[in-house]
Order: sequence, then C-alpha cells, then structure tokens
Amino acid sequence: MKRKKIAGTLERPRLSVFRSSQHIYAQIVDDQKHQTLAAESDLNVKSGTKKQKAETVGENIAKKALQKKIKSVVFDRGSFRYHGRVAALAEGARKGGLEF
Repeated sequence: MKRKKIAGTLERPRLSVFRSSQHIYAQIVDDQKHQTLAAESDLNVKSGTKKQKAETVGENIAKKALQKKIKSVVFDRGSFRYHGRVAALAEGARKGGLEF
C-alpha cells in the first residue's frame, strides 16, 4: 500500500502501526520494493496490560530491525493519535535501539 505523505526507503524504512480494540501490530516496510522487512504483534505476548504489551511489541520489532541492520525508521502511526498504546509501542522501539 502506498502512503500519500509518509514513505519508507531501504535506508530508512517505515514503521507502520495498526491498533485494534484488543491487539496491536507493527511492521517495518520498504515502500520502494513493496516488501515487509519485519513484523511483530502482541498475539505472542502472554501477560501484562495492553500498554505493557504494546511496549514489548516495540522492543521486539526493534530487535528484529537491528538484526537486519536497520537502525533508523520513519514512524507511521496511521490515523491513530500518538497516545496510549501507540506511544508505548514507539517508546519500546526507541528503548530497543531504533531511531525515529
């Protein structure tokens, strides 16, 4: 899917976030090649509140990105406000070593 305002490249791919009422998903996308480089969700995280799970997802996606030598990303929150679980995921990714 091509984004109108935010685009990711191979040097700085897009960290896309989707939030449902129960779960949160994050994926790192190279928009030039139309390829997902890494993905993570809270479906694998067993315990904690929704915010704690979101922060864990952020840390896990950062680990996967660093394994693929991705250090810097463009944060794409979509239509979601930078608040609550979306902000917790971003903080977890920063804590894991990603730069926005």
